Amino acid sequence: MESGLDTQTHAKYEQLIERTRAIPPTPTVVVHPCDETSLMGAVEAAQLGIITPILVGPRRRIEAVAEKAGVDISRLRLEDVPHSHAAAARGVELIRAGAGALLMKGSLHTDELMHEVTSSATGLRTGRRISHVFVMDVPTYPETLFITDAAINIFPDLDTKADIVQNAIDLHVQIGFGMPRVAILSAVETVTTKIPSTIEAAALCKMAERGQITGGLVDGPLAFDNAIDMDAARIKNIHGEVAGRAQILVVPDLEAGNMLAKNLTFLANADAAGLVVGARVPIVLTSRADSVRSRMASCAIAALYAQSRPAIPGE
Repeated sequence: MESGLDTQTHAKYEQLIERTRAIPPTPTVVVHPCDETSLMGAVEAAQLGIITPILVGPRRRIEAVAEKAGVDISRLRLEDVPHSHAAAARGVELIRAGAGALLMKGSLHTDELMHEVTSSATGLRTGRRISHVFVMDVPTYPETLFITDAAINIFPDLDTKADIVQNAIDLHVQIGFGMPRVAILSAVETVTTKIPSTIEAAALCKMAERGQITGGLVDGPLAFDNAIDMDAARIKNIHGEVAGRAQILVVPDLEAGNMLAKNLTFLANADAAGLVVGARVPIVLTSRADSVRSRMASCAIAALYAQSRPAIPGE
């Protein structure tokens, strides 16, 4: 395991992982862990006491990966299915049956897993739109930074954005970070018909004012600089509780969010944990490019959220 778990440069993640010691390991359905990265992510999270994995996939492939990696999985429950599609279907079925409180992606495409999750008949939908949140540990920023949605909803409309905002607020509150400061991002901080995302930002703020979005302080449109930098906000004469010190960044669309998260990862040495919310259970989406610290943080955030998240309408 990489030594990053005890370094001080990413203390925000270590604090989250440490907090899981106060709760029992969370039963977690791990779908198709058929490469070393995904299997070891589950095993290492189990070794830290964050989760209790239920492995779902082709038994021979999973056991071969475990043998090559030199880890003993004989004590873990393993549901033998023939291929990744069957693993996704069986994983969702186990969640619906109450066998697990978390769903974790292994070495299959995100689309393949999410197809089963979003099935209207047999999936894990609720009355709220499913969305993704990056929980980022940026060494140069004092806050744990949420970015949403950068992985699920490509070009969300206003109603979808309202759910995206509410999902992120609920996550922030329920994992113990308190009432968040939410910045609705655009290219500029003034409302103009030339940039539709500024109009949607203004509408989201009014929805929060009227109680259609609850639990957070919402402001926008804000450009990225005056959302996270007090001097930039001051220079542009932008005041309020959110400007310059946002904790949640709501992006206009998936392209903008994905680029922002990856810029922070590769240019600012940030780590990016990822979680899908708005479904019946939190869903951990990991990538082969994730560090050990990111994978453990994703599991820790999901476990903390699963212990305390509020009921979602339509669940």
